Amino acid sequence: MMLFSAATSWSQRLEASKTDAEWQALAEKLAHRFIITDGHVDLPYRLRVQNFRLTKELIGIPIETKDGDFDYVRAKKGGLDAPFMSIYIPSSYQVTGGAKVFADSLIDMVRSIATAHPDKFAIAVSPKEVKRNFKKGIISLPMGMENGAPIEEDLANVAYFHKRGIRYITLTHATDNKICDSSYDTTRTWNGLSPFGREVVREMNNTGIMVDISHVSDSTFYQVMALSKAPCIASHSSCRKFTPGFERNMNDDMIRALGRNGGVIQINFGSSFLDSKIQERDAELRNKLSDILDEKGLKYTDPAAKEVVEAFQKAHPTLYSDVQMVANHIDHVVALAGIDHVGLGSDFDGVGDSLPTGLKDVSQYPNLICELLKRGYSEEDIAKICYKNVFRVWKQVEKVAKSIN
Repeated sequence: MMLFSAATSWSQRLEASKTDAEWQALAEKLAHRFIITDGHVDLPYRLRVQNFRLTKELIGIPIETKDGDFDYVRAKKGGLDAPFMSIYIPSSYQVTGGAKVFADSLIDMVRSIATAHPDKFAIAVSPKEVKRNFKKGIISLPMGMENGAPIEEDLANVAYFHKRGIRYITLTHATDNKICDSSYDTTRTWNGLSPFGREVVREMNNTGIMVDISHVSDSTFYQVMALSKAPCIASHSSCRKFTPGFERNMNDDMIRALGRNGGVIQINFGSSFLDSKIQERDAELRNKLSDILDEKGLKYTDPAAKEVVEAFQKAHPTLYSDVQMVANHIDHVVALAGIDHVGLGSDFDGVGDSLPTGLKDVSQYPNLICELLKRGYSEEDIAKICYKNVFRVWKQVEKVAKSIN
């Protein structure tokens, strides 16, 4: 039983008396009253891998499907209004070339979805357009480019991609590129930003594209903080406090620095981003499976290995994090930087089957809102997490670009 002091307000007593069903009902209501923006949804690359074509047979893929984490029906159920479509460029294109062409093909795909289904989807390049679409009941499809490789050492391509609708660029991805070092790479080619990377950050400020520091090395992050004239985002990162040694996440000092910059960290839902215990267990299981395959003289990709892998996976079901752990990350950012500097960056369709219990697809945002309400977050706090914080950064980036030009 909860005990109340004499100073406890009637509204606080009323809130504490809510049942789980009442909390969930309020969460569902807020999920549809507020705009929900998600910093990172990998639908375009998933569809590309599936050889997606807007034909009569496949036109329903983004509308309703059991595949993947995102479609129109589930998004409407969950209250998702503005998922940033990730224009993901694998690091291999930094070696083979063709990054710009590949990026254009994914942008064309996103635009084709909006063209084919104008009653359901629309491209959005500003908070104003997202709000206009929201009033019409249409899901906005803003775009962010994951990996700056398509800039291809030509600063003019920054403005080119802005014209194409790109509103943030993740500077790199899995390996160091021409712009900066990656958190996943140990080469440390530039010890942060390259000389060209510094020009890219300035040009993004000039053009009005948000600088995304997810995936970058720590040294790159601090150099961006010192250089950027506009606030930055981490479109799909979580807190390193819960995953010690995992540089892909942000440590406490970085979160504070991003807050001082005016930026926002958008929490990644992938279980390995949320809890190092799950990372450790997954690594242990991978090593066990590798040993079994080695004993049998098999490689993971061998046809004969399929049966062995399936049997192993059945015997060792994947361990998932949960919606409460996502809320723990949000709590931690709020404690370090304040409520104005946290948002949502699920990485739906980008983290495979590692999504946490309670947040398995885009229909389940209300579950997180419910958990936050139970923890004492106000409706205004929820609105900030869902969209207001990111919109503030987005508009400030636009404002900085106008002041420069």
